[in-house]
Amino acid sequence: MHQFHLPDMTCGHCVATVTETVKALDAAATLEFEREARRVRIGSELSREVLARALSEAGYTPATEGL
Repeated sequence: MHQFHLPDMTCGHCVATVTETVKALDAAATLEFEREARRVRIGSELSREVLARALSEAGYTPATEGL
């Protein structure tokens, strides 16, 4: 399980975009959101680096602090 702090994830549309981005790479991934805290936990076989890169490309660059 990888946890990311996504400062730019502020609304339901953001949650949908993050979900679509991750599911496009790993259809079996599980996502748990804490939208108010702007955090997501992703259960995936993919590496943290691959997920972080995909999130960044979708406009949700993970913060390096605040996990």
